[in-house]
Amino acid sequence: MTPLIVLTLVLMWQAVLVGYTFTLAGNAADEAVRAGTAAPPGGARQAACSAAGMKNLSAAWRGGAEVNCNPSGYVTARVELHVPVLFPGLIDFPATVTGHAGAVEEVKH
Repeated sequence: MTPLIVLTLVLMWQAVLVGYTFTLAGNAADEAVRAGTAAPPGGARQAACSAAGMKNLSAAWRGGAEVNCNPSGYVTARVELHVPVLFPGLIDFPATVTGHAGAVEEVKH
């Protein structure tokens, strides 16, 4: 019975890590698009967007993270994170979790 209980706990913990990775990806995309809409157009916007998307990620998720922003009119951000296997920072699943966000560009008069 003990192995079954341990296996159940391990699977539940892995499900928690998958859910937490989805939460991190969504939050990072929100932060990235928020910074991208406030930054001036061009390379500065992409840099601000990427920096904001990575800012709140811990080292375990930041290693394989990708933040891509589309800076035209309607700013979109896409964040891809790898799901760790049991312990963040050691081994990642080959599949990625993606977070998307979008916002209208802020125009200052």
